[in-house]
Amino acid sequence: MNIVIAEDDPIALELLSESLRADGHHVETASDGVEALALIENGQARVLISDWEMPNLSGPDLCRRVRASGIARYVFIIMLTARTGHADLVEGLRAGADDFLTKPFDPVELSVRLGVAERITSLETRDLMIFGMAKLAESRDRDTGSHLERVRMYCKVLADHLSLQPKFAGVVDREFCRLIFATSPLHDIGKVGIPDAILLKSDRLMPCEFEVMKSHTTIGAETLGAALREFPEAKFLSMARDIALCHHEKWDGSGYPRGLFGMDIPLAARVVSLADVYDALRSARVYKTSQTHAQARETILAGSGRHFDPDIVGAFLATEERFEQVAKQLSDAQEDSNARMAA
Repeated sequence: MNIVIAEDDPIALELLSESLRADGHHVETASDGVEALALIENGQARVLISDWEMPNLSGPDLCRRVRASGIARYVFIIMLTARTGHADLVEGLRAGADDFLTKPFDPVELSVRLGVAERITSLETRDLMIFGMAKLAESRDRDTGSHLERVRMYCKVLADHLSLQPKFAGVVDREFCRLIFATSPLHDIGKVGIPDAILLKSDRLMPCEFEVMKSHTTIGAETLGAALREFPEAKFLSMARDIALCHHEKWDGSGYPRGLFGMDIPLAARVVSLADVYDALRSARVYKTSQTHAQARETILAGSGRHFDPDIVGAFLATEERFEQVAKQLSDAQEDSNARMAA
């Protein structure tokens, strides 16, 4: 595995890095938290082993920065510390640490804990497969650009904010945030069952055609539901099914396919609904121009309590700068420019 060690004690740093390299791991070292954060943001590290007390950026602060950085891959964090008190354990976990290793470290114990880290990070293989399925379905529609990439990032931004709100305590936790990032790209997977004449139409759909298009919600839900019946323990399939079925439902009950109202709409679908609409507003199509962030913001606000859950709109307003960043970083125009330069 690719591992970053953050440790300001040069002797401890050398002992730890030698032990890890002897076990076949690729190791990068940093003498403080700021240097370690740069290695993580610019590299491919899957595990961070961080000392608690460091100059410039402490271990817990480094944890918080990593979790807030927007890195797409999951980084498993092990805190290396002589602290064993309950309050310290709680502080570390709240900061985003996954595990703890007591100083001086035991090589056997370190190996066991890295085995746990490998099992956890390997779950992303499943997430990559999910995203691959979604991209395969999306490939039929040549007009979507980086839609899936943006939507899952918007969902992550919203979920991360909701996880800090008392109203969503115990509901939007770390697992919810991880699952919605992984499964939101499947929201339109049912479009594989829509005829090309409708799916690829370059003009607005006629009412009868729109009725057919609306069926992508039930097609996607039925497909994912069949998989869930075979693997009922797979929580991600349950969330994916709810998103596929309900991401076009509206808070006031005027959506489709079931006309669900308010809290009857699954929370994950309510999050995806706003993310999906925001991206649609910001994206140019052959039949419409793209909106600015300010214009899309006005549309979202106007839909609060009608199209959208007001709490999700509140989360959007609190994180709108991050939305703008994602839109800029993953813009189709930027991708087209990069592709032309590469050619």
